[in-house]
Amino acid sequence: MDHNYYIFAGKKTNETGKILAIVIPTVLVVIGGMAICLCCWSRRIKSKRSLSFGSHMEDIESIESLLIDLSTIRSATNNFAESNKLGEGGFGTVYKGSLPSSQEIAVKRLSQNSRQGLGELKNELVLIAKLQHKNLVRLVGVCLQEDEKLLVYEYMPNTSLDNFLFDSDKRKELEWCKRFGIIKGISRGLQYLHEDSQLKIVHRDLKASNILLDADMNPKISDFGLARLFGGDQSQDTTNRVVGTYGYMAPEYALRGQYSIKSDIYSFGVLILEIITGRRNSDSYNSDQAVDLPSFVWEHWTMKTVMEVVDPYLRSDSSQDDDILRCIHIGLSCIQEDPVERPTISAISIMLDGSTVPSQAPSRPAFYIEMSSNVGSGMCSQSYPGVINDSTTKSIVMSPNELSITDPEPR
Repeated sequence: MDHNYYIFAGKKTNETGKILAIVIPTVLVVIGGMAICLCCWSRRIKSKRSLSFGSHMEDIESIESLLIDLSTIRSATNNFAESNKLGEGGFGTVYKGSLPSSQEIAVKRLSQNSRQGLGELKNELVLIAKLQHKNLVRLVGVCLQEDEKLLVYEYMPNTSLDNFLFDSDKRKELEWCKRFGIIKGISRGLQYLHEDSQLKIVHRDLKASNILLDADMNPKISDFGLARLFGGDQSQDTTNRVVGTYGYMAPEYALRGQYSIKSDIYSFGVLILEIITGRRNSDSYNSDQAVDLPSFVWEHWTMKTVMEVVDPYLRSDSSQDDDILRCIHIGLSCIQEDPVERPTISAISIMLDGSTVPSQAPSRPAFYIEMSSNVGSGMCSQSYPGVINDSTTKSIVMSPNELSITDPEPR
């Protein structure tokens, strides 16, 4: 062959070798990098899956120990007999029952169209299964069979606080020592949720109907479907889905979706004022002739006539006036507009157990609207911006931007 051909072929071979020497290591580096990335990604996914699965298993295990067979509940309630019905609301119906062990129970049977979904149901189950305190209602069991969603609680013979407090006849049974004991019991339950348990929990729907009373009128906080758990140093959170009951919601939560343990303090303050006056605050959001309770109490407080707002059934014994005034002072301190100005639950417990009052005089409450000169006439009403006034017993869902509002969500 031609000598020049061999020279050309040799040069071509050398150039190909050089190209291969550059390309092959580069390809190997790229492939190696991709393999490393794939390996890391796989490990991360595995880790996430294991963490998620582990947490899920922990939740499931805490619920599994509470599972009760549907046939047992049907037998306990005489197949949900009308005669065993304790009450009915937007969530469904509550029935009285008795287990084979003779333990009396209250069965919360969620209706098929109940707005308490499986997410809220699981939230309530997981939280309450981990909480043990004498002032928190005890969950006995749960049943999720045949499209039934049943929560089984310890039976509270005296039902809920609102059934006594806002009934003209039953309210007579609530003398001051009982009301004071109820206030202190709620305080102890809140202190456990906020500070003393391993979990830091914001209830988010503290109200009279969620305070159950046992045979001795001891209060127990119930209904943890809206509760939220804080971890570590977390002190507050924000949501775009504001859920709760008007009349009890703190302003920062109602208007901006910000909630914290101080949101519960606000609700507790409203509850204290309701217990002392025998008036339902949420009535003021459904009637043009009703005075909103915080403004009503505040007006009398500034005029030094606050004893006039106290339930008439409590006015006969002047020896308890100091305790009543101290509780009103605490209640007004709890409903301050600035969460920082509201006392902590531990400070409230100390004040209730002793004889001290908040160090600062309360300023006017959140949502305050000045009333007419005739304070007692009840000719002033007020409403939350962006809230649909539907029912005194319903919770609501609303948007903090005041533009889009979802339907009311009963509890």
